[in-house]
Amino acid sequence: MATKIKTVWYCTSCGNESAKWMGRCPACGEWNTMVEEPKAARTASGSGSSGAASRSRAYIDAVEARPTRLREIDLSHDNRFSVGIGELDRVLGGGMVEGSMILIGGEPGIGKSTLSLQIPLCCKDLKTLYVSGEESPKQIKLRADRLGGSDDDCFILSETVLENILQQAREVRPALLIVDSIQTIYSEALDSSAGSVSQVRECASALLRFAKETGTPVILIGHITKDGTIAGPKVLEHIVDVVLQFEGDTKGSYRILRSIKNRFGSTDELAVFEMTGAGLREVRNPSEILIPMHQDDLSGIAIAAMMDGTRPFLIEIQALVSTAAYGTPQRSATGFDGRRLNMLLAVLEKRAGFKLAAKDVFLNIAGGLRVSDPACDLAIVASILSSNFDLYISPKVCFAAEVGLSGEIRPVSQVERRIAEAEKLGFEEIYISSFNKESSFAKRKKGEGITVTPVADIAAICRRLFQ
Repeated sequence: MATKIKTVWYCTSCGNESAKWMGRCPACGEWNTMVEEPKAARTASGSGSSGAASRSRAYIDAVEARPTRLREIDLSHDNRFSVGIGELDRVLGGGMVEGSMILIGGEPGIGKSTLSLQIPLCCKDLKTLYVSGEESPKQIKLRADRLGGSDDDCFILSETVLENILQQAREVRPALLIVDSIQTIYSEALDSSAGSVSQVRECASALLRFAKETGTPVILIGHITKDGTIAGPKVLEHIVDVVLQFEGDTKGSYRILRSIKNRFGSTDELAVFEMTGAGLREVRNPSEILIPMHQDDLSGIAIAAMMDGTRPFLIEIQALVSTAAYGTPQRSATGFDGRRLNMLLAVLEKRAGFKLAAKDVFLNIAGGLRVSDPACDLAIVASILSSNFDLYISPKVCFAAEVGLSGEIRPVSQVERRIAEAEKLGFEEIYISSFNKESSFAKRKKGEGITVTPVADIAAICRRLFQ
């Protein structure tokens, strides 16, 4: 008689285990996240997951850990090293930390594997083991030739079995281990298929132990779901030290690498790359590419000085206001929160007296970016009024302020950095809130470089721009 295979239910959001199906996970509260998987067989060392851990540990040099007094921990040794890509080093907080685990997620074709392969090609002295569960060594070689590099210290391994990967890593002893992708790796100690909740969790845990015990940094490539989240249990993001998200339109050439989690640095950093025929190229001054060239007398265009983390950007805001042709006015925003657009339109209607209720309003953030900085409010209002009046705004003028519900122009943080970025790109005037501290722009107000113009409300900005 065939033995019945025992199964358990896992939550794909948090990895919680349950004996039966539940509509809502009792641990994280998410709905419809429970999936059924075979239960790992019991071994002499305990549960199936413990057996997987013990088998994986057999390939790792045992390091006995002892408690250390806090004041005795030595910080003089710098355990960071450069990966040869300046933008990536900055996102990581100054370089890659020894023994860290980095998870890179993104849509298919966005450039995750390209970026991972460029690291050993750019850093010639970095001994790297590149493990691919999706491509053959010949395919990786073709990509390396296209990227224009060849490294004798880069080892390629096409393997999906976790135990074999750890054994080869122990023999090669690389300075960097890259796994592409974590969803294709599986442990023979578990009966479930690759990519399941239990496999992803156990493989990530084993690779984390390898990274911490040997001091070898590990880069994991992760797939994402249709919702834009990294596939697998949410515990995967808790296990790793750094989570990097690749964003951008695969039909366009520009990519944004954003730090979602970083135990060794700030999560406010991002890097901009351009996908070319020779791989990803660093874009060191993104403001120049986010302000496309066009005629100077076009209405509905304004430039916003925004901040993404600690990095200033100047982006182009495009607005189109036209009479509603189908009765019900349309409100459409690309790259911006539609609810905030409706709020700004209501402020213009109520506080400034502009009749926009019977007009269609379309808003677009040029360059394919998605922005959330409140400092873009004033530029959005200016572009909407420019399109409504059909009067253009000088291309040498930019804006950096938030708009309140009472129609007041509110101050934003790091205004001096925004002003400096605008001045560097050749802008002649920038509009900010009159409630900003005088010390932040007092020197520039006297005629040094760019002209800083404080405004208090929407009426003031209209008088300055359209009279």
